[in-house]
Amino acid sequence: MSLRTYEADLFESSRGRLEAIAYRMLGSAGDAEDVVQETYLRWHAADRERIETPEAWLTKVLTNLCLNQLTSARVRRETYVGQWLPEPVLAGDRMLGPADTAEQRESVSLAMLTLMERLSPNERAVYVLREAFGYAHREIAEILDLTESNCQQIHRRAKQHLATDRARTEVDTVAARKVVEEFLAAALSGDTEPLIRLLTDDAVGVADGGARVPARRTPVVGALGIARYLRGLFRPSAAKRTIAGGDPELHAAVVNGGPAVLVSIGERVAGVICLDTTSDGVASVHLQVNPDKLEHITRQWAAAGPHRPLRELW
Repeated sequence: MSLRTYEADLFESSRGRLEAIAYRMLGSAGDAEDVVQETYLRWHAADRERIETPEAWLTKVLTNLCLNQLTSARVRRETYVGQWLPEPVLAGDRMLGPADTAEQRESVSLAMLTLMERLSPNERAVYVLREAFGYAHREIAEILDLTESNCQQIHRRAKQHLATDRARTEVDTVAARKVVEEFLAAALSGDTEPLIRLLTDDAVGVADGGARVPARRTPVVGALGIARYLRGLFRPSAAKRTIAGGDPELHAAVVNGGPAVLVSIGERVAGVICLDTTSDGVASVHLQVNPDKLEHITRQWAAAGPHRPLRELW
């Protein structure tokens, strides 16, 4: 059955919300786009005359597609080479969804998306729908075919798994640039002490190369260890220039609501370093260099250009 104009418009008006739910559920912009497209195909094939509440129907279909994806993703990640990190997204992308409350902003940070990997698929769905989109437990129960009390229990359990005693520092473009400039000055100084002063004592550094790009395969824990790792990473060498395939430029950006160093080579984003800032300092450093996870942000970056770099890397 072909879509009437108003039915196509109805779906398109929901696309941004569906992408935002899927991105939080999956931690991947590419996968989010895929499940939203599959939701569209199911909407197209459905007997739409019998669907009383299209928004609820679309949300239920999308959520169940995400649950299936999460189940298969868990199997794939058991054989993933090195550390797995979410796919970064630039500020302004509709995939980041609503950002009116602290909970909404927190739910899309790289640190929180990484933590959400601890959750079961149902826990993640309940947490995302409740915390980021304000769905009532009754509505979530209908989407997931659970009882309302069960949803409440799952929500409490998810919040316990994700509990942290640190409050992230929220930043705008100006504040992010200041954080990045300070970080780069320390990282490029050739000395570990400036970096140590920026990091919390128990900071964690994680890199994701996905076996496509050389990257450390285990987390680095502690300010001293991360400072030494970053000093080596930023130290120039002929081998690094060859691997990079060009002259890297360093930019300040806001990625997933936090300050980030964006490394570009020409119009291609070659890496993103996300800094999780708290009142005590930088609590985590997430380095994404897997090319498969930089395609979406590369398109964003190119569309928003041209860009003036803070400095060249080497």
